[in-house]
Amino acid sequence: MKSILQCMDCGRQYPTDTVRYTCETCGGLLDVQHDLEMLRTQVSRELFDRRLGSLDFPFNSGVWRYKELVYPDIPSELIVSRPEGNTNLYAVPRLAGWAGVDTLYLKHEGENPTGSFKDRGMTGGLTQARVLGMTRVACASTGNTSASLAAYAAWSGIQGIVLFQNKQVALGKLAQAVAYGAVCVRIDADFDQNLALVRELSDRLGIYVLNSVNPFRLEGQKTIMFETIQQLRWQVPDWIVVPGGNLGNSSAFGKALCELRELGLIDRLPRLAVIQAEGANPLYRSFQNGLAPLEPLKADTIATAIKIGNPVNFPKAARALRWTDGVVEQVTDQEIMDAKALIDAQGIGCEPASACSLAGVRKLVAQGAIKPKETVVGILTGHVLKDPDATIGYHAGTLPGLRAEQPNHPHEVPATVDAISDLLMALNSGRER
Repeated sequence: MKSILQCMDCGRQYPTDTVRYTCETCGGLLDVQHDLEMLRTQVSRELFDRRLGSLDFPFNSGVWRYKELVYPDIPSELIVSRPEGNTNLYAVPRLAGWAGVDTLYLKHEGENPTGSFKDRGMTGGLTQARVLGMTRVACASTGNTSASLAAYAAWSGIQGIVLFQNKQVALGKLAQAVAYGAVCVRIDADFDQNLALVRELSDRLGIYVLNSVNPFRLEGQKTIMFETIQQLRWQVPDWIVVPGGNLGNSSAFGKALCELRELGLIDRLPRLAVIQAEGANPLYRSFQNGLAPLEPLKADTIATAIKIGNPVNFPKAARALRWTDGVVEQVTDQEIMDAKALIDAQGIGCEPASACSLAGVRKLVAQGAIKPKETVVGILTGHVLKDPDATIGYHAGTLPGLRAEQPNHPHEVPATVDAISDLLMALNSGRER
């Protein structure tokens, strides 16, 4: 059963064994399309439930558990997997109370092998690189994509190349790319410029691009939705809330949910809410004008993972919003870091961009868009150690223009039991926090 690449705009189709990211006729983005009618007879909730907890490759992966819906005709020996997925879905009643809803879950994609959701996409992208016989893969990155590409490229014996901007890259992410052996190139350009350079470079040198313009990346990322709904025992929540940067996740989620419904695995679609940082909000601005054509901007936010002003997947994200009757909201850096502090204090932890989900839920509840009795799933996209400087800076009160509303100040005392005891007694008495 052969899958195909299909232009989302003009419908032109291409075989999957060619290097292609956009339509050569109209320039539209490509979808990987599977024969869902045939798959109806092959997949079921019971099939995927039987594979839960499997020790056997490739079904031990939380992506390849759903192989029929990701890449049905791929030989297992070509799959590049760490494995990834199988991330936890946390019920968080205290955070639900803060946000104003009765039932809130957080799906923590920071629990993937390199600490972000990008691993789900990278298993799909590197697998396709192997199918195509590529020897080099590349990406532009704000950090997480580079870490994931570097790891998966190393695992598969393919050279990885990453282009960073030369400032405001979280060191935790840069360190991963360096450690995993990728060729790391720092350039005086932002993410959007670097992505254009990567695409031009790939055309000239025959390097395979693994940014989310690559449709096989999104096939992996859509399994976040498959796994979330399976963890909810196939019960559909009312809302899925996700941070929005390059808009790969929101695009993939819309496709995943529609496929699940068409296959009869769910009977309705949740509503999608995409949350952007106020300083990197091109989708929000478009949404405010009826999903008007995207107007790129110069992005600026502490949430470096979503610091993107010209998201390549805007058309697919807009489509997902239409499919799901979705909404877009923006949150300030202050709201992001306050929400992050609360998530961290639950013992879960996340990078700044992830906290858009919780901050966005609170804001949408206050506006009346999300009702208190509705069930909400927020997506956490990255691990707390991805950007330790932001965490320490918040609690120390040293982040420019931000204040610590939820501070946890480190304390210094002399090296005596009396001094430590006095501190702990003072803390417990509420005199000092």
